[in-house]
Amino acid sequence: MAHFAQIEDGLVTNVIVIANEILLDSQGVEIEQQGLDFCSTLLGGVWVQTSYNGNFRKNYAGKGFSYDSVRDAFIPYKPYPSWVLDESTCRWEAPIPEPESDWDTSYYWDEPTITWALLETPLIT
Repeated sequence: MAHFAQIEDGLVTNVIVIANEILLDSQGVEIEQQGLDFCSTLLGGVWVQTSYNGNFRKNYAGKGFSYDSVRDAFIPYKPYPSWVLDESTCRWEAPIPEPESDWDTSYYWDEPTITWALLETPLIT
């Protein structure tokens, strides 16, 4: 199955799945443009193919993600103002690494203090 994202004003508004056969030319080679034409004819608008496995365009498109045509990448929404974009993955990262945790500890991002805080949860006994 092939996945395509509808783009409006640089944002993903819809993601659909179409049959791989729609992309095939007369020699059986997948042609992205055939999928783009199919989506545009069927639903109108601007479409960009996305990879469910993230094999191209950095990340699988999700509704609300942005599409950066210069990077040719789908970028998730920024979770916190302090987080920075990793240019190689086009994913947002905390300004400091998350501490290592084990089975009974976990952390959450505390934006007011710009740090990872220990999640206080009672242990199940």
